[in-house]
Amino acid sequence: SYTRGLGSVLPSIQIQDFQVVNEPILNYRKDSQERKALQLALKTTASTCEEIPIVIGGKEYKTSSVQHQVMPHDHQHKLARFYYADKKLIEKAIKTAVEAQPKWDRVPIEDRLKIWERAADLMATKYRQELNASTMLGQSKTAIQAEIDSAAELIDFIRLNAYFLKECTKYQPISEDIKVTKNSMRYRGIDGFVAAVSPFNFTAIGGNLSYTPALMGNGVLWKPSDTAMLSNWRIFNIMREAGLPDGVVNFVPADGPVFGDTITASPHLAGINFTGSVPTFNRLWKQVGNNIDKYVNFPRLIGECGGKNFHFVHKSADVESVVTSTIRSAFEYCGQKCSACSRMYVPESLWPQIKEGLQSEAEKLKIGDVQDFSSFSSAVIDDKAFKRITSYIEHAKKSPNLEILAGGTYSDSKGYFVNPTIVVSKDPLDRIMTEEIFGPVLTIYVYKDSDLQETMKLVHTSTKFALTGAVFGQDEEFVKCALQEFKMAAGNFYINDKSTGSVVGQQPFGGGRMSGTNDKAGGPHYILRWTSPQSIKETFVPLRDVNYPYMSE
Repeated sequence: SYTRGLGSVLPSIQIQDFQVVNEPILNYRKDSQERKALQLALKTTASTCEEIPIVIGGKEYKTSSVQHQVMPHDHQHKLARFYYADKKLIEKAIKTAVEAQPKWDRVPIEDRLKIWERAADLMATKYRQELNASTMLGQSKTAIQAEIDSAAELIDFIRLNAYFLKECTKYQPISEDIKVTKNSMRYRGIDGFVAAVSPFNFTAIGGNLSYTPALMGNGVLWKPSDTAMLSNWRIFNIMREAGLPDGVVNFVPADGPVFGDTITASPHLAGINFTGSVPTFNRLWKQVGNNIDKYVNFPRLIGECGGKNFHFVHKSADVESVVTSTIRSAFEYCGQKCSACSRMYVPESLWPQIKEGLQSEAEKLKIGDVQDFSSFSSAVIDDKAFKRITSYIEHAKKSPNLEILAGGTYSDSKGYFVNPTIVVSKDPLDRIMTEEIFGPVLTIYVYKDSDLQETMKLVHTSTKFALTGAVFGQDEEFVKCALQEFKMAAGNFYINDKSTGSVVGQQPFGGGRMSGTNDKAGGPHYILRWTSPQSIKETFVPLRDVNYPYMSE
């Protein structure tokens, strides 16, 4: 007979079960309701230069460091006016987030999930076209590229991360006899603050980097990209309207080095959620290492840093599929997707057909203003990108190993326009084949059919990146071989499909090596990077004896 003591004090989680599906992508056909609504939103958004303050704990701040976001395809047109936070304001935001964290962490998970559900609904309906218009005009995305990003992917991140958290709470440790002992697991935030540093190229990534740590009970400083400011500001305000308390996520535009220096100097840094360049992530990592003795927690460093993504073609491949998939992967959104194809390996036996197909398709691509719905793509993001990308084109023009098959022209007189460029290289190790360009430049190495194995080895040994890659072939033995040979070459691997287009919940995204820490955003395990779980054992039957029974036998 047991003498029961105190009962369980842990509140049970009351989450109504729910399922999720990916947000449908609207098609924007002529005379459709969504096209009319988007065109109206584009007109409204383009007609004003929006004022965007720094927001810390719900209070707005402006500094003397005034910045502007312009339209990349019309760089004289100012879209938004914003302000860089200085060191003192960043420190104020840190203090605010650190103080908000324990209060927010006490908000029941079921209440947080309701906020996320409201936010997803607002994004899918009331603010869908405002999100798309700000992404199109501010980041020069076409209608379809905005729709799959600032509408569908953003909504998917909000809905599916909430779903993954709900599923996570279903797991509870083994309790052998619940009358004697109950074992539980609860998901806490991390004491301190998380710094979210988001990129220009996907509006949805800004939402994921800042609000997924918040969902898990963390306080956040969000440094949006200067060139995605307006769309990110839209997200921030939608989340506030959905009910997220002030101070949980703080909107802190800032000069990159000033932000990095200030957050890494704080003992309360709990994590950095980053998407951007390798040099920037390396700098932050080094600063954390130099300050490691200062911190309350070991800061979690989560980073996605781009790639040198490949299409590898076997002689058994379907040529038409290779051509169309490569054109889309390399040149949609001007090759400014982390996953864009920028190097390609083609067998001699298929090269004449593939060459003709690529040249033919590239010539048809219309590059222009995003408000012209017949444009395939538009301008690259800014003057720095323009200079970097065109330097590789100039390298191709001067090198005896390189030949330009298509494009090679550019102009920054009105917008930062670089025409889709296809280059053939005699040298598979030329820097145009190994370095990340992040623009509409595709380089092809033509290999002898008999050199298949040697060429396959080049894919994962010639570059430091390992983000995405695709193989094309109908030969089953080749595909099986490629699956093993390219195992470490890409975190997202595609068979007879392009290297771009991962969908939240379908192809969790991320790569290894210098492409990042491969935490698989859009997958069920990503949220666990932003929690510090606590195991709890409650014993209801008092312990009466120090000795074990066998000791008295």
